[in-house]
Amino acid sequence: MCGIVAYIGHRQAAPIIIKGLKRLEYRGYDSAGISLLNGGLNIYKKMGKVADLENLIDGKNLDSTIGTGHTRWATHGEPNDINAHPHVSRSGNISIIHNGIIENYASIKQDLINKGYTFNSETDTEVLVNFIESIKEERQCSLPKAVRLALNAVVGAYAIVVMTKEDPNLLVAARKGSPLVVGIGKDEFFFASDATPLIEYTNEVVYLKDYEVAVIENGEFSIRDVKNVEKTPYIETIEMELEAIEKGGFEHFMLKEIYEQPKSIKDCMRGRLNADEGRLVLGGIREYANRLIEADKIVINACGTSWHAGLVSEYFIEEFCRIPVEVEYASEFRYRNPIINEGDIVFAISQSGETADTLAAIELAKSKGAIIFGICNVVGSSIARATHEGAYTHAGPEIGVASTKAFTAQLTVMFMIALKLAYRKGTIGESAFRSMLFEMERIPQKVERTLELNEQIIEIAKKFKDSGNFLYLGRGYNFPVALEGALKLKEISYIHAEGYPAAEMKHGPIALIDEDMPVVFIATKDRGYEKIISNIQEVKARKGQVIAIVTEGDEEVSKIADYTIEVPDTHEALMPLISVIPLQLLAYHIAIMRGCNVDQPRNLAKSVTVE
Repeated sequence: MCGIVAYIGHRQAAPIIIKGLKRLEYRGYDSAGISLLNGGLNIYKKMGKVADLENLIDGKNLDSTIGTGHTRWATHGEPNDINAHPHVSRSGNISIIHNGIIENYASIKQDLINKGYTFNSETDTEVLVNFIESIKEERQCSLPKAVRLALNAVVGAYAIVVMTKEDPNLLVAARKGSPLVVGIGKDEFFFASDATPLIEYTNEVVYLKDYEVAVIENGEFSIRDVKNVEKTPYIETIEMELEAIEKGGFEHFMLKEIYEQPKSIKDCMRGRLNADEGRLVLGGIREYANRLIEADKIVINACGTSWHAGLVSEYFIEEFCRIPVEVEYASEFRYRNPIINEGDIVFAISQSGETADTLAAIELAKSKGAIIFGICNVVGSSIARATHEGAYTHAGPEIGVASTKAFTAQLTVMFMIALKLAYRKGTIGESAFRSMLFEMERIPQKVERTLELNEQIIEIAKKFKDSGNFLYLGRGYNFPVALEGALKLKEISYIHAEGYPAAEMKHGPIALIDEDMPVVFIATKDRGYEKIISNIQEVKARKGQVIAIVTEGDEEVSKIADYTIEVPDTHEALMPLISVIPLQLLAYHIAIMRGCNVDQPRNLAKSVTVE
């Protein structure tokens, strides 16, 4: 969940590292730090944002062409200056930055204490750097070898970069379960948690694999695994424009990403869907396509917003493909004994492609012989490499911690898979297939029209910005949208909110309804429309304040709701792509009016790479 940046080459390291940390601050912002070789190993670290670190180093001598930097999301030890990274070994010779959790750090720490080591922080990372140093001293070996030996003994997840003041031409990095990218420049090298800090300098990267240790020494790049087996680096070319990771005139990344959804949905479909030709091609699903068609059941594993996308996917896969679907929290799936048989189909959905729980769920399912399809946004990510086949969402970088365009992109890809599968199975006919293709092509335009409701949503946000609780209700395809709307509000405004199926309101939540309780209904016209009108009337009878997302031209709901937001009509299976947009905007504007940092909400990080 932390952000890692490192540099070695011919440029000044500090400006590259600081700029990179700013681009990775969405991954962790409890504290930040930098380590430079400059007449010794100089470490500067500070609780708070990267800006606080900048103030700390202002005026310092930062002249160095090698360095490491880190933004922290706290796991072991509270956020403070001492627990911030980088951490240094007892002798002061070795520094380390670390993303992940060393699960057996306590036993290692006790062994080191028995050898006379003392510790300043509460972190597992300080234990690791001292463990590396103890091995180096006892074995009288090189730093790369000491790192490999140490990693053979640790249990847990890590992405690390290690530096020593004994050699200004050496950086050692390794990963297991946490992402780490190597940027290959001309006589220079970069390390980062993802590609965003690198694209300004190089488009050639190597995505380290689990248990790989990368060494930059005297300008040479090599990779070995922790068992000291040499590996051949696979250099990939990344296609990402610098403007994609800038705000582009928007006040926040989240707002930019909400407004990017017409484009991101279109990009998901580009090259895959052509309604005029009746063509739907999913190039990432080939070898196992027939196994998917023959599936007796499908299991979807995901977390957070991606889990909500999985719930919507369950509805349309079951409706169109007539295949039973189970949607699992990956964090629960991995710790029980799920019934997965040889050849079963499992989908893993993740924006980052690095979600630790989802990765663990994939490995469990693979161990039972399942075929895994991955749906993720980040090219070269761990999930993309761990799955048998799958599809990228092509949504572009999502920097805001609260996921928005990733949700609609995931729905777009999953819907295309379901539609193709249904057509191949014969559970929908040619006419219905082509009709859905044409309707899908219209979705970006309809999302754009929905975004034009922004000013109306701002006025509604003004009315409810001081509310302490919200209830979100929907039926059918819009029930998962209610969950997602509630999650967005919780994440960025810190208002307590709950999502429920509208019919379940009578089984408990109705006790909360009074004149101070805003209730958001997703009440677009579908097969449950008449029922949801009854649910709205039940809330109004108890003086609840109703905000309703309705289909354009709706008259019935408008008569009883306090506020209505009219969205374009579409097929009910595609409505979540549209009905979620006002909920994203409502959460955003309420959070802004409450003075919250929407891009970096408290206690949250973008990529959950630890348990």
